[in-house]
Amino acid sequence: MNRPIRALIAKIGLDGHDRGAKLIVRNLRDAGMEVIYTGLWQTPASTVHAALQEDVDVVGVSLLSAAHLTIMPELRRLCTDAGIPNVPITVGGIIPEEDHAPLREARIDGIFNPGTPTKSIVEAFQQLAARYRGEWPQTRPDISTPHGLARAITLVTDGQAQQLEPIADPARKPVTVGITGSPGVGKSTFIGKLARGLRERGHRVAVIAVDPTSPITGGSVLGDRLRIMTSEPDHGLFVRSLASSGQAGGLAPHCAAIARLVGAAGYEIVLIETVGAGQNDTDVRHVAADVLLLLMPGAGDAIQFAKAGVFEIATGFVVNKADLPNVDVTLRQLKEALEDKRPIWQVSSLRNEGIAPLCDWLEQKSA
Repeated sequence: MNRPIRALIAKIGLDGHDRGAKLIVRNLRDAGMEVIYTGLWQTPASTVHAALQEDVDVVGVSLLSAAHLTIMPELRRLCTDAGIPNVPITVGGIIPEEDHAPLREARIDGIFNPGTPTKSIVEAFQQLAARYRGEWPQTRPDISTPHGLARAITLVTDGQAQQLEPIADPARKPVTVGITGSPGVGKSTFIGKLARGLRERGHRVAVIAVDPTSPITGGSVLGDRLRIMTSEPDHGLFVRSLASSGQAGGLAPHCAAIARLVGAAGYEIVLIETVGAGQNDTDVRHVAADVLLLLMPGAGDAIQFAKAGVFEIATGFVVNKADLPNVDVTLRQLKEALEDKRPIWQVSSLRNEGIAPLCDWLEQKSA
């Protein structure tokens, strides 16, 4: 395999305990896999929607609700309906031995009970991923379909863009905006609220979200989708998680080509989220016409805001977490540091406040 295995781990149902799921996520990451974690309280429909867009090699479900004989066959049915009938599906939880046979009849490929050795789970994922990739059709993907677009992105990241049909530029060029900021500033939550605001106005939105690759194992936890995705599928919102693969500058390889793909597929607004950025992580300016730099109260002072690098490339600033103390101080210092008329927005993603003016700004650019 030329690239790491992509695994999606989902916690389906109302169980509020995900300690075991997070442990599996870390173990798969440490085995060198790219792991998309979708968090608590997912539905079968949202899980399949995520698996489709992320073009994963294996889906792993954590269940403690004793509903495995209902949920898992439904998950397989939804995968079939979505055009990914053969994607491997595994389940972990307290599953009685007598339920294993019905689950296998429902084409559930792996069943893990508490106490299953980590090595066994990792090896099962590796074998299932190898089998699935060996079954890939050789036909060229159609980017007008969700599955085709997802597979086209995979081919690009795998260095096989030559397998795609020539991509025509869309009739209207999409608005492409980079969103950057330091770790913990709330980029993913902000993007989730911004994307929903734009969707409520009828715009098709694509999000390309980059997370860091481990320099030790080569694996990564791709957790941005957790804060962006909705509980039910939204077919006008396409989210693709990427690992940085060791690339410096805040992005992943092929981000420009992927942004062009989603634009050609008809998404009007493309939001590109960088990894948690430092002052010198400025590559996003090469793939996005505009760059929003997210800050939070207490993030710096007038001298900090005047430095070169990521502050210099921003075409707009978002002071996020405006529900925290000292937001007025940060706003004043930022305004004092800027010697131009770059816009500044005050936002509380937690309270969903301040999103509408940003939607207005993006709509003006797409007009």
